[in-house]
Amino acid sequence: MAEIKFKGKPVHTSGSLPEIGTKAHEFQLTTTDLEDITLNDFKGKRILMNIFPSLDTDICAESIRFFALEAPNLENTEVLCISKDLPFAHKRFFLTEGIKNVTAASEMRNRKFGEDYGVAMIDGPLAGLLSRAIVVIDENGVVLYTEQVPEIKQASNYQKAIAALGR
Repeated sequence: MAEIKFKGKPVHTSGSLPEIGTKAHEFQLTTTDLEDITLNDFKGKRILMNIFPSLDTDICAESIRFFALEAPNLENTEVLCISKDLPFAHKRFFLTEGIKNVTAASEMRNRKFGEDYGVAMIDGPLAGLLSRAIVVIDENGVVLYTEQVPEIKQASNYQKAIAALGR
């Protein structure tokens, strides 16, 4: 269990992020087309997981915009923007913002992602949502980089995540 903060007050997550150098956990997430995606669907590609509480917050929206701009420059890399927001909300946000180049992914059908990746907030005002984190996985399914922000209202270190991809 990790302890992070929300407006300075302690919040706990369901566990810890995967260890660097370990195999990434399998997952099932749902896209805006209501199709399920799994880790296996990205075999041979690198994955940058931009995990956040809700696309309806400024910092979460900023992270999506940033990675959408960077994604075309990330060789052999799929960027997944992951939250518990429904696929319909993701789709509306992506269309309104003109977001392309990244994949919106919801924990709508399978609630194990947050638990398996240690990012489900289990207490505090945002209990039930995912914490703000980044996980980078190589083309062989091995975890290259992780970041769990210490304060949920703080942005992730986008540049460090991109640097983990060798760029």
